Amino acid sequence: MEPQLLHRVTDSVATVVVHHPAKRNAMTAAMWRALPPLLDALAGDPAVRALVLTGEGATFCAGADISTLRESAEEAQGLAVRAEEALASFPKPTLAAVRGHCVGGGAQLAAACDLRFAEETALFGVTPAKLGVVYPASSTRRLVSLTGPATTKYLLFSGELIDAQRALRTGLVDEVLPEGGLGERVDRFARLLVSRSQLTQAAAKEFANGRTDRDAYWTAQARGSGDTAEGVAAFLERRQPRFDWSAPTGVTTSG
Repeated sequence: MEPQLLHRVTDSVATVVVHHPAKRNAMTAAMWRALPPLLDALAGDPAVRALVLTGEGATFCAGADISTLRESAEEAQGLAVRAEEALASFPKPTLAAVRGHCVGGGAQLAAACDLRFAEETALFGVTPAKLGVVYPASSTRRLVSLTGPATTKYLLFSGELIDAQRALRTGLVDEVLPEGGLGERVDRFARLLVSRSQLTQAAAKEFANGRTDRDAYWTAQARGSGDTAEGVAAFLERRQPRFDWSAPTGVTTSG
């Protein structure tokens, strides 16, 4: 099978799989180009309420296919940044499910997700210093927002890999699971996300990402939706709520 991005939608959860096992799921130029339109399509699908990004088999993503850098490192980096930004601005909750190596462009994609769950044997690294590449400013700032300046400098200066426990301590990872336990935990957590209010999630994502010009918009959305009334009623009646607000087409979380 050619290197590609596979996807499926099951029970309102879209799963996107980086599929290039011959090169540990390295991202080719074609794969970088394919990600933004795929995300646009999934964002516009009302059946999708959350997204999981993962890699084929035992590796998340070993980065960009280095052969693409021979042609134009600047163009290859531009493709990666556009894909990263498309993932970061996806309007619904996103979760990276990480096994094995999550390196270079793979770490770039994982950092662009809202949350990152990893198996205990996962390894993380940001390796442009091994290639003499300037890591993009936007990607550097995103990494700083997760791990702080010191850890970002450690990763970028050295290109060293860190294990899942260190990634957890530094904020790069949100949960670490025993080997073999990642799939079940991600499935369970994704179902939990799907059961919650999309209104709450969408507003929280924008606010947490630093957007400051949409307070009135979200106040109006909350006023016009029935999610609050439904949530309160369900709590008092001791039943699961049935939230029905969904994001209007074209809503993103970009600032």
